[in-house]
Amino acid sequence: MAVDNMQINNNRKPTLYYVYDPMCSWCWGYAPTWNKLRAALKESEISVEYRLGGLAPDSDLPMPDEMKAFLEQTWHKIALELGTEFNFDFWRQCQPRRSTYPACRATLIAREQGLEQAMLDGIQQAYYLKAMNPSDLTTLISIAASINLDIDPKEFALQLSSETINHHLMTEIHQVRALPIQGFPSLVLEHNGSLSPIPLDYLDYQTSYRHLINGLNKMK
Repeated sequence: MAVDNMQINNNRKPTLYYVYDPMCSWCWGYAPTWNKLRAALKESEISVEYRLGGLAPDSDLPMPDEMKAFLEQTWHKIALELGTEFNFDFWRQCQPRRSTYPACRATLIAREQGLEQAMLDGIQQAYYLKAMNPSDLTTLISIAASINLDIDPKEFALQLSSETINHHLMTEIHQVRALPIQGFPSLVLEHNGSLSPIPLDYLDYQTSYRHLINGLNKMK
């Protein structure tokens, strides 16, 4: 699998990097606005690329009660502030683990087929609406089938645990940590040999859109 080194290229078109984790609850809260921004940028000269930040490494340990309480409280906070829908049955029906890397690797596999956004949507909906655990292999296999990922379930499982995919993820996480970001989700514009953070408004895509377009116009 080829790895994009994210090297500054003065000859490429302006590129907006969306930095996220598929199990980041604030990324789920931002999803409707992100979809509107993506749609608006289709008519612009800016290309969009995804980058995985990786919130939590692999773990088979049950999530500590303190962490579960904190994350459930975060869901309530996002629901109150943004109006985001959550299925809180997850915290009673599932055995959560603090492990997002499996879901990250699943999105990398989907990226190879141009289905990263579809995989992201599937993971977020399974996690936040259907009370399914994306840290579990069975959940990821089910999502891969639901988005018509062109891969046999056994091969998909093998790739999820392969050194190739894991190396790709570790490389991308390392690159993301060098970006001018504070957390997830984040937006970064690459243009004319520089990387610039883009303001992000969870409720209004036009905040980021105007900043992107105005910034590019000033650079012309």
